[in-house]
Amino acid sequence: MAETIKIASWNINSVRFRIDIVERFLRESAPDILCLQETKVMDGDFPAAAFRALGYPHLALNGQRMHHGVAIISKLPLHAHDRFDWQANGEARHLGVLLDNGIRIENVYVPAGGDIADRELNPKFGQKLDFLERMTRWSEGVTGPTLLLGDFNIAPLESDVWSHKQLIDVVSHTPLEAETLAQLQAAGNWTDLGRHFIPAPDRLFTWWSYRAKDWAASDRGRRLDHMWASSELAATATRHHVLEEARSWLKPSDHIPITTEFTL
Repeated sequence: MAETIKIASWNINSVRFRIDIVERFLRESAPDILCLQETKVMDGDFPAAAFRALGYPHLALNGQRMHHGVAIISKLPLHAHDRFDWQANGEARHLGVLLDNGIRIENVYVPAGGDIADRELNPKFGQKLDFLERMTRWSEGVTGPTLLLGDFNIAPLESDVWSHKQLIDVVSHTPLEAETLAQLQAAGNWTDLGRHFIPAPDRLFTWWSYRAKDWAASDRGRRLDHMWASSELAATATRHHVLEEARSWLKPSDHIPITTEFTL
């Protein structure tokens, strides 16, 4: 008998401050698993009771006070928790779990990289590239059905940003970042599920800056959030959804949820 599983990812930009819209998303979209990035809370202060009340009793947490942080909230049991330090400084930016059906989920929050696309002038940019290099080395050894998802902080394709010409030198869309991300993708033979279901050059954004007075009218978006599947898992993906309307919810994140359904 076929099993359908629905997995979502969302950079929530403070889970406690935005708990109302997380609860709304869980009620309305009802994913089996929700992976959060930038939770900005220590594990002991995570609002676990709110999720358990909505039917998500299984939690995996890797938190940090005021910064970063990742979490996985699930209706299904979670096992074999991993927390890789791809930043090499102890920041809480990765969380991996294993499901009963053998699928591994790797939830990652890649550093933004600062404002200057030069590692000599901007150490944060160098840290971002080094983070991706460590992910690439890890990716070479990945086996079994695996889903790598989260806020990658890179919009690699020309159609992943509102203006390729204006953003070509802006961190998150530089050629070096796109090339580095392509090397990561090749190392694990990952399928980019967003572009599998919504092929380029169709518009596909997941982030809009808070600076815009009217984000929808200006539509200066970027696709910073991704879901990549190993080849055997990608073959079971049946639907991918990007919930743009969540950018207009009360006290929104600057990112929106992305969801993929798999029929196993």
